[in-house]
Amino acid sequence: MSQKRDYYEVLGVTKDATEKDLKNAFRSLARKYHPDRSTEDDAEDKFKEIQEAYAVLSDTEKRQMYDRFGHDGPSGSPFGGFGGGGFNINLEDILGGDFFSSFFGGGSRRSSPRRGSDILIRHSINIESVLNGTSEELVIELPVRCVDCNGTGGENGETQTCSECGGQGRVRARQQIGPFVQDVVRECSSCGGSGRTIKSKCKTCSGSGRNQEETKLRFNIPLGAEDGTRLRMRGKGEPPANANGENGDLFIELEIEQHPWFERSNADLIMSLPLGYSDLILGTQVTLPHIDGEDLVIKVPAQTNSGETLEIRKRGLPRTRGSGRGDVVVLVKLHMPKKISKNVKKSLDVLRSDLAPDDIISRVEEDAEQRRN
Repeated sequence: MSQKRDYYEVLGVTKDATEKDLKNAFRSLARKYHPDRSTEDDAEDKFKEIQEAYAVLSDTEKRQMYDRFGHDGPSGSPFGGFGGGGFNINLEDILGGDFFSSFFGGGSRRSSPRRGSDILIRHSINIESVLNGTSEELVIELPVRCVDCNGTGGENGETQTCSECGGQGRVRARQQIGPFVQDVVRECSSCGGSGRTIKSKCKTCSGSGRNQEETKLRFNIPLGAEDGTRLRMRGKGEPPANANGENGDLFIELEIEQHPWFERSNADLIMSLPLGYSDLILGTQVTLPHIDGEDLVIKVPAQTNSGETLEIRKRGLPRTRGSGRGDVVVLVKLHMPKKISKNVKKSLDVLRSDLAPDDIISRVEEDAEQRRN
């Protein structure tokens, strides 16, 4: 078991600290490490340590015993039941009601307007759209505010004050946290935090306050957009509950369809080009249709090795940062035919000695040295 830190050190005060000094130190540290507010991994442990230190030092009798005996008092703990509910300190009295109300938008205030939920849809595009930055159109069903009840869910738009929270949208609950009693403000479950309930449901939307409606969306594909790019359409998301607030947003996530031979690396396009052995020895020229509408001419020099790459400048995709286009990178590979005729085999056997390296060991060493460099 790890040794406990000195309580004065925990609170960052000296042994002659006054009651006011202790309270100010505790208030500052509790605000910093409260688990509902702090993002630090050990916030909960630190908060418990701070509570324990303050609970002991703020009690005159227990502070005197601590100053005399430290953590290990006579016959065990000198603090008479600390940690087992022996103290009843209202945390809100020390930290102030504003501390807890900041988590919930104000414990005594009427609930503030809320946004509706965001909506995410996925839309597939081809790589040509990424190159040209096209305009797209979608027709989908989206939730919209019910016109008959104006989004309230009540018949003819009529609502009434929630009897559970009195229209505040929040309710208080008291809970014990270690030696402290804390008043927690929670969203009212009866009205969902809106402060209003309905007496009779709207027949058009069955009390949901929204209906599905076919909607036409128009949007532009950014030049060089990558797979997973999200486009935001503000206010096209779900309507808020009980018509209390504004619509959420609609996000369109782009999925870029796979090209038959190109793979993408940022703005560059990478492809494999399988060639016969004679093409690698003698050189060749290959013409392919390209996504920009102009043929892609690949010139393969004589004596090109399988595994080498050729670059065709500025025929890739638009760069998202800066200007211009990326490159087309061609990986040359030796094509191995599945079947070879007897005549071809005889011809190759005749050429075997001419095509083979003079000294295999020297060639292996040379290739290994090239890879290392």
